[in-house]
Amino acid sequence: MSELILVLAIVAIALGLVVVTQRTQRRKALERAEADLAPVRKLTFEDVTAFGEDLQELDLELAGRHLDEGANADYQRALDAYEAAKQAGDSMTAPDDVRHVTSIIEDGRYAIACVRARVAGEPLPTRRPPCFFDPRHGLSVTDVLWAPPGGEPRDVPACALDAERVNVGAEPDARQVMVGARRMPYWQGGPAYQPYAAGYFASFAVMNWMTMGLMFGAMGGFDGWGGDSGGDGGGEGGDSGGDGGGDYGGGDGGGGDWGGGDFGGGDFGGF
Repeated sequence: MSELILVLAIVAIALGLVVVTQRTQRRKALERAEADLAPVRKLTFEDVTAFGEDLQELDLELAGRHLDEGANADYQRALDAYEAAKQAGDSMTAPDDVRHVTSIIEDGRYAIACVRARVAGEPLPTRRPPCFFDPRHGLSVTDVLWAPPGGEPRDVPACALDAERVNVGAEPDARQVMVGARRMPYWQGGPAYQPYAAGYFASFAVMNWMTMGLMFGAMGGFDGWGGDSGGDGGGEGGDSGGDGGGDYGGGDGGGGDWGGGDFGGGDFGGF
């Protein structure tokens, strides 16, 4: 009888240790997941806030102006994008979720550009990628020849101010992130920032030179970048270039100058 009691006690202790170990492992896994998510969440909220400030500037510009049906539709599209981006940011549970937020912001910023063009009586802007150096700068206006440290120069989309900086030999105004105790451009921040970039750029099938993941310190590459990436790309841009195409191979992921093999190598590696 005593032997049976001893065996049952040992089994109970063993089961208790298993339960405690499992709980400890789950707690540590949750802590690691939260630690991975925290910097990406911060980055996301900063981008959503910057998008909201863009909308506030647009409100000031539109004060007292009459908006036609097209401008009203684009304006509402931008407002809806802001609300959707906030909701997507609040519901993030993993770093990969940031791609949904930045994709929404990209579409919203294009809607803002369309509003401004309609109010000014100008043609709707070509749907270009955001500024590579800092997507918060809005739509790129040109491609500029640029090379990261240790890499070969390649054309990247840039806003007017960053293009000017690069062309005169100055450093672009890069989006900075914290990695440990160091600040660095987001493209040097490691694989955690792949989804952040993918949300902004993947729908254009651009920058095939990043599909190797070399700029982000991983060999796996981006899911959905290059090839058939981008789905329907330009959203509902109507006659404003919704289906993409042209040099940026938007829309259904067509080729174009960005989708070709020139950018498929590892020239941007070495980080």
